[in-house]
Amino acid sequence: MKVVDHLKNNDKTLFSFEILPPLKGKDINLIYEVIDPLMEFEPKYLNITYHREEVVYKRHKSGLLERKTVHKRPGTVAIAAAVKYKYQKVNVVPHIICGGFSREETENALIDLHFLGIRNLLVLRGDPLQADKVFIPEENGHANAIDLINQIQCLNKGYYLDEELQNTTKMDFSLGVAGYPEKHIESPNIDTDLFYLKKKIEAGADYIVTQLFFDNKKYFDFVDRCRKVGINVPIVPGIKPISIKNHLNILPSTFNIDIPEELAKEVRKCKTNDDARQVGVEWAIMQSKELIERKAPAVHYYTMGKADNIYNIAKAVF
Repeated sequence: MKVVDHLKNNDKTLFSFEILPPLKGKDINLIYEVIDPLMEFEPKYLNITYHREEVVYKRHKSGLLERKTVHKRPGTVAIAAAVKYKYQKVNVVPHIICGGFSREETENALIDLHFLGIRNLLVLRGDPLQADKVFIPEENGHANAIDLINQIQCLNKGYYLDEELQNTTKMDFSLGVAGYPEKHIESPNIDTDLFYLKKKIEAGADYIVTQLFFDNKKYFDFVDRCRKVGINVPIVPGIKPISIKNHLNILPSTFNIDIPEELAKEVRKCKTNDDARQVGVEWAIMQSKELIERKAPAVHYYTMGKADNIYNIAKAVF
């Protein structure tokens, strides 16, 4: 089954989560250590993030700066294959992004994924490089997720970049996209955000996974606004529990979100990061219970490479 089929055809809220590829030089068993305990909650699918290249500067003894491009978390396609092989009852959903790829490189990656039997993708534009103030596409690459969706849908119809190919195989990808209950940081307003979100659905996306949020009212209002403008696909809430004290500062600036004062007060009381992590678990349990009660199609958790807090949340609510 495709992810969208699970979302539409289950009579209970599903459990799903996202994993990070290990840092370069680390072992894939780090991935399995995250996934293994969470299999208790019978996820129908899990996501694998893709992290584009980063620009770093190395200062030499001469004082000169050397600009280097590095991939800190490579191997997404290989990880998707390994996870699919090891956990055969779970749909694997690799992230496909615009940043860092030409159209040809994107097509080749999609061909590899299709050969592996992977049929679900989360399609994202991706973030700009830290050195760039705005997103800059690769030469002959995509500037936005809508264009990337269009390329994938062409492949679903059997249209490849090489127009001279004959008797081509049609691909069979189902696509999820991102939604932002509190507005994408680059959007001038919420209405513009919804306008482009609807364009992604019209281009062929099957469901939406939201950016993290800490106030469920933001999610419920977002769903209502989507329905009013004609977006009728499943909308999955994304949850990331606070895990360190400094998340009070990091998360709002990184993701353009608000943290409710009730939660902020509890985190400010914490003396250690372990205390803050427990507060994050308790708040996410409260969020999850309400989302399940209100019949969200799934609750999707951002693990950030750790399973213990997500396990404790899921144990309390699933």
